[in-house]
Amino acid sequence: MKIILFHLSQIPEQLFKELVDHHQIVNRRAYTAKTVEIELAHPLTLLQKEHFRNHAALHACDVMYPKPHFDAKAVKLIAFDMDSTLINIECIDEIARAVGKMTQVSAITEAAMRGEITDFSASLIQRVALLSGTSEEVLREVYEQSLQLNLGAQTLFTEIKALGWHSMVVSGGFTYFANRLKAQLGIDDAFANTLEINRGYLTGKVTGRIIDGQAKAQLVATKALELGILPSQTIVVGDGSNDLLMMAFAGLSIGFRAKPLVKEKADAAFDHVGLDAILDLLH
Repeated sequence: MKIILFHLSQIPEQLFKELVDHHQIVNRRAYTAKTVEIELAHPLTLLQKEHFRNHAALHACDVMYPKPHFDAKAVKLIAFDMDSTLINIECIDEIARAVGKMTQVSAITEAAMRGEITDFSASLIQRVALLSGTSEEVLREVYEQSLQLNLGAQTLFTEIKALGWHSMVVSGGFTYFANRLKAQLGIDDAFANTLEINRGYLTGKVTGRIIDGQAKAQLVATKALELGILPSQTIVVGDGSNDLLMMAFAGLSIGFRAKPLVKEKADAAFDHVGLDAILDLLH
């Protein structure tokens, strides 16, 4: 069984010394000083995978359990969730914070991302309704003052262009932010929900199709089919429960600072390293 370990700078040798006390390591190969692949003699159960990941976390290391036939050098498509994955904030929460509705809105957001609210569309409609009457100027302020790219995003997108990968943002957030990120980072496609704005103010409604978990998966699958790209040639990165369906489509799924349910189901959980750690797989 292959396992890939990631660290921000260099994987501590002490971690390997500790691992051999519990696992039979039959092979070890360094991609870089901070990314190392090991092969175990025996596969791990789900519980053992969780314990392994927790042990690695004690050394600030992240873990990937790649699918047997995944080949990073064959990748042609990469898709990202936006809020809390590509960027540091949940945009709807920041809008709500600016207008004094943070408590009500964030409680619904968190429950939805943890999977406790299973109807994402209904939760989005409920949250957006609370923002009725908000000035469009607030959206600009959130974009300019609160929104930041997550660790490694800029480097990753620079390299994606050089590699020729097709890139997508597929978000349950809003086009106001997704389209600006598309222009900023040179992303090929951006899909998100559209806030209805009338005379400079939010009406409290979403127009058009709501981008929920099912829609995310359909958008990624449709784009792959359109471009002649196989699921095995696709990477999907997300953090919340509404990302799980599109992550299940991918040849490699990565939970970035993800909720527990997503960590459990994803091929990798990046809790310490940046998004650009994906590039180490190409070495």
